[in-house]
Amino acid sequence: MAGFLDRAKEQAQRSMAQGKEKLEEVQAQRAGGDLLKRLGAAYYAEKHGMGTPEATQRALSELETHISAHGDGFLRGA
Repeated sequence: MAGFLDRAKEQAQRSMAQGKEKLEEVQAQRAGGDLLKRLGAAYYAEKHGMGTPEATQRALSELETHISAHGDGFLRGA
């Protein structure tokens, strides 16, 4: 009986770890998409005289930092 409970506990822990990984992956993809939108908005504003090159560069730098940390997987859905 103890062996069964130990295996069930291990399986539950593995499932929780997998769920946590998936949640973190989804959150990173969402954040990447938000940064990509911010870059697009900054670029659009700059090209239409409402923004600055500095704001566009800042948005690009934030996006590149995110890609360095989390990869560019979120770009496949863009």
